[in-house]
Amino acid sequence: MANQHIVQRPEGWAVRGEGNKRDTSVHETQQEAFETARQIAINQGGDTITHGRDGKIRDRNTYGKPDHFPPKG
Repeated sequence: MANQHIVQRPEGWAVRGEGNKRDTSVHETQQEAFETARQIAINQGGDTITHGRDGKIRDRNTYGKPDHFPPKG
């Protein structure tokens, strides 16, 4: 599972994959960072974890892996 953290940086809001040493991307707003993190989490079947300005976790959303072979019926 690839959890994506949304964290504040001096230049804006960053998306960082859990366990990564570098940010995936940096955005002007927290909402823009969330949308990017959400797409990654949906594609990889992970969570988005939004941190507030104080660094504490503010919100968490879970996205499962997409089902490429749904049942017929």
